[in-house]
Amino acid sequence: MRRLTVWLGTVVLCWALQGLAQEATPWGAGYFPNTALTDQDGQEVHFFDDLIKDKVVVINFIFTGCGDSCPLETARLRQVQQLLGDRVGRDVFFYSISIDPLSDTPEVLKAYAARFKVGPGWRFLTGDKDQIDELRRRLGLFIEGVDNGRSRDHNLSLIVGNQATGRWMKASPFENPWILADQLANSLQNWKTPSSEQSYALAPEIRPPSSGEELFRTRCAACHSLGPEDGQGTGMRSVGPDLLGVTQRRERAWLSRWIREPDRMLAEREAVAVALYEQYNRVAMPNLRLNHQDADNLIEFLEQESRRQGAQEQARAGQAGGTAAQ
Repeated sequence: MRRLTVWLGTVVLCWALQGLAQEATPWGAGYFPNTALTDQDGQEVHFFDDLIKDKVVVINFIFTGCGDSCPLETARLRQVQQLLGDRVGRDVFFYSISIDPLSDTPEVLKAYAARFKVGPGWRFLTGDKDQIDELRRRLGLFIEGVDNGRSRDHNLSLIVGNQATGRWMKASPFENPWILADQLANSLQNWKTPSSEQSYALAPEIRPPSSGEELFRTRCAACHSLGPEDGQGTGMRSVGPDLLGVTQRRERAWLSRWIREPDRMLAEREAVAVALYEQYNRVAMPNLRLNHQDADNLIEFLEQESRRQGAQEQARAGQAGGTAAQ
């Protein structure tokens, strides 16, 4: 409820800003720094003039050496990009800006984008660190004591907005990709027009997810599908392997450790971990900082879902066989 209250408060604030005339909006050229940046192709641009002026945008801050949240966030935004299709680069623009510009050269960013199979219309950018930190402050994505601490922890929020209307909102990297795509394609394009007018009375009843399913949907589903019912083979979540039947293919102890500390397993050159890393375009499994109980809940869900879909497949095969016999 606390998160819902904060979100609603943010939306109300954004709507209030929309009522201001463009010349009076605090989100104009006088507010944003026109930071000089360089994209993955070596093209020099300026933040306000070239990237956000009169555009609907999604902006996040990453670094390619990140082993936990950044790969997950990039994979999730890749899903949003695929949902939007060719509107990305035309109606909606994606920008990922490095917080480690000394390491993240244009060449490094280009290779990172290629590993995640990023499509056109999404720019990965680098520049001067002090200027990037100031840009993060102006966007409300810099937390004192965290982003300027000794570790490389950083604010995981991303920001979406329409600069022309002054409507801006923070979003979570764990946001449902369909919701984020709808915000970018519809509500931010014309905030006065609802995206649908269906009655809530027609909404189906939804069973509450288990702890394991919630973990899968929020943490794993950016990179992994779970069988044909969950989009296997569509390319939406092909960053990592499909996980249907994984509890039969791998020992439980191995799965638990892989879920909790994949970075250590890769550092130790564990054979299966290295093979998966090489097979899936050298994208490292991120450390999601899950504990033993989280891992057990997640494995239990994967096992239950694999059994459920397997039973359905057997039933369909039996019905097909019976029809053929007739």
